[in-house]
Amino acid sequence: MTFIRSISGFRGTIGGPEQDNLTPPDIVRAAQGYGSWILAGRKAAQNGKRPCIVMGRDARPSGEMVDRLVSGTLMGMGIDVIDLGLSTTPTVEMAVVGENADGGIILTASHNPVQWNALKLLDSQGAFISAEAGAEVIRLSSVPHSFAPVEDLGQVTRHDGWIDAHIQAVLDLELVDRDAIANAGFKLAVDAVNSTGGIAVPALLKALGVEEVTSESQSILTWTGWPLCPKTAACLARSIPLWPSQITF
Repeated sequence: MTFIRSISGFRGTIGGPEQDNLTPPDIVRAAQGYGSWILAGRKAAQNGKRPCIVMGRDARPSGEMVDRLVSGTLMGMGIDVIDLGLSTTPTVEMAVVGENADGGIILTASHNPVQWNALKLLDSQGAFISAEAGAEVIRLSSVPHSFAPVEDLGQVTRHDGWIDAHIQAVLDLELVDRDAIANAGFKLAVDAVNSTGGIAVPALLKALGVEEVTSESQSILTWTGWPLCPKTAACLARSIPLWPSQITF
């Protein structure tokens, strides 16, 4: 089992002894470190507003647990949380800027197997934090913290519209000619590996007028493991002669 602290965030395997894995105490300490970095770098409160963090996650089975631990810790530090729920990495990055937030956290271990999860940390520009900031977050995650009094606790707000906003931003790009794409009659076979691509990709393709061929692994949003496996590959292979497609993902 593994727990890795790096300038890009905190990642590890769920379960097992703390400090050697991404256990609840380790998740809380990681959130404390990041929250302290946000508080230390923030200027005097603007119009009485609390600091605000945007969060989104992938569909790993541990995602909801990690989300609640991180959200609760940030609330306890007096930081508001805008929770996007199931979302994509670039959508969270966009939302940080769009919500005028102080930072963002993406709960995803990307390509790692299902037992992994991670906290990937963003700055106020929606970019991954710098090496210097990452080192400071790691340091702050291992020192005692002061928490907010009850009247200053943060709040969690759910915002569900950011994937749609992201798609609209794509459509609004000067180089994206929606009519030309739709008139081309493209067919696209997609395996979204039971994660948030199963929300964003079909909606994007529909908005672009592209006919989508859906694989079996797109129907249930519970990520179960490495995306490339015989079952999903065979599913996509079967789709090609049934629904001829120009591109397969």
